[in-house]
Amino acid sequence: MDFATARADLVTHLCHEIKDERVLSAMLHVPRELFVSSAYREAAYEDRPLPIGQGQTISQPLIVAMMIEALELKGTERVLEVGTGSGYQAAILAELAHRVVTVERHYQLLEKAREVLEKLGYSNIEIYLAEKQLGWPQGAPYDGIVVAAGAPKIPQELLSQLAAGGRLVIPVGSRYEQELLKVTKQNGETTVQKLGPCRWVPLIGDGAWDEE
Repeated sequence: MDFATARADLVTHLCHEIKDERVLSAMLHVPRELFVSSAYREAAYEDRPLPIGQGQTISQPLIVAMMIEALELKGTERVLEVGTGSGYQAAILAELAHRVVTVERHYQLLEKAREVLEKLGYSNIEIYLAEKQLGWPQGAPYDGIVVAAGAPKIPQELLSQLAAGGRLVIPVGSRYEQELLKVTKQNGETTVQKLGPCRWVPLIGDGAWDEE
């Protein structure tokens, strides 16, 4: 399969919704096929989620692009990703931000993601095993936070890790359906913009869902 052509076709498809040229360029550069299992490699550039094990998925490319576009990254930022998963979104973020801190609660996924990201030569990504407290407060504050799981509400635990002027992009709703929200922190207050419906696995931890 010609992955480079398939990747270019996907980015052409994304252009209809995504206007940030830096995001599109990053999507064109990162090889999504390396972040999926060999069984799904030929589906790597279909615009849909794919299973990666542990009951998790690599997210639909359009949703990844929408979430990262909402962070409005210029290249100087320190960004937190909650939910490393396959590592694909962390790679996109690493193309666009100065530093990426990413946390994952499934050790097997974390190790697999670390292996692929190191193979691709990313030196501006820190990967940690998630703790019960959401996020990674040891590295705060962050100019942007992106959450790859659905929360029942906007977690104060993450807002406290967000820098002034920073943006938090997070799905909020039930365990099964959510609304994607962009939360901007300015002068001690937050503004919330709705970006559309979405569907994610539940966010587990303090300030979110309990594990079933």
